[in-house]
Amino acid sequence: MSASQVVASESGAGKVTVVIPVHNRADLLARLLRTVTAQTVPFAGVLAMDNGSTDGAGDVARNLGCTVVPMGGNLGFARAVNAGWRMASTEWVAILNSDVELDRLWLERLLEGLGAGVGFATGLILQHGTSDIVDGTYDLVSRSGCAWRAGHGQRIGISRSAARIGIASGTACLFRRSVLEQLGGFDERYGSYMEDVDLGLRCVRTGIGGIYVPAAIAWHRGSATFGRWDPRVVRLISRNQTMLVARLYDRELVRDCLWQIFVGQILWGAVALRHGAGFAWFAGKWEALRDFRVEGTKSERLRKFFDDSEIEIRKDSRDPFWRWYFRLAGRSSTGAPANTPAAEPAITKDAAH
Repeated sequence: MSASQVVASESGAGKVTVVIPVHNRADLLARLLRTVTAQTVPFAGVLAMDNGSTDGAGDVARNLGCTVVPMGGNLGFARAVNAGWRMASTEWVAILNSDVELDRLWLERLLEGLGAGVGFATGLILQHGTSDIVDGTYDLVSRSGCAWRAGHGQRIGISRSAARIGIASGTACLFRRSVLEQLGGFDERYGSYMEDVDLGLRCVRTGIGGIYVPAAIAWHRGSATFGRWDPRVVRLISRNQTMLVARLYDRELVRDCLWQIFVGQILWGAVALRHGAGFAWFAGKWEALRDFRVEGTKSERLRKFFDDSEIEIRKDSRDPFWRWYFRLAGRSSTGAPANTPAAEPAITKDAAH
């Protein structure tokens, strides 16, 4: 029986299939899978997309009841997830990083938070080993193309109220399969990093909204495979930040935000340089700029989302990067007409923090 047939035959056991991109770190994968099987609401099936693991991670997944799909090499997060959700026959697809662990009520709480018209959902992601320090919630994006995981690094009291959001982090989220199909899933040109932000911004453009459910809790180690400032990671993020601008901004938006794009990208490069990854940052930028071509079409929803994001980042972030960004970036609006019907708020906070 093929992997796709396995998932299809099990889909009646539940409404959610799990897709986990895997590249080594079998120890962390085993931890995640134990929390997956401990859920109060069972998943229909679990797909481990093996991106060329060499430490037996595929065997660990297989022994713990997963369907293991060999990708034939490390083809990146985007391609692995796309291959996985296309094999699923369930209404919903859960996307999980392999260095995540789930509270046993994670899926139950997310499903309880869903409503009509919700395209995706995410919960409160805490830093591994803590009970109140946030790794991320939902994603916000500045006009510069730099993203912030709302609440990152801050202490938080877990609220039972939900919030409408524009972007869910690919770390641990739930997507309606029809949304992934409608938008073509993740853009595989990104490989890894920023591909979830790209998908989220395409959801914003299309008017597809999501929900943040803070009662659905997960823990994340973060950059467990290579390390946060590994040159490979920095090069990809640097490249993909610029690719995001080319892919989704229209010419007018690029012109309106050119200074903010420059400030944000240079500041991020300075942070990379401080961590010994300045050359990797430059290499990523050079790679993206060689083929830079603005592809986006005008979207007032996108402009409104950037404006709302910057308001929230400015209010909530304590990171020096963002303090300097707002000090240098200037005006706080992309110029979207306030009375544009299509530009309804992409983020509506409801006691989320």
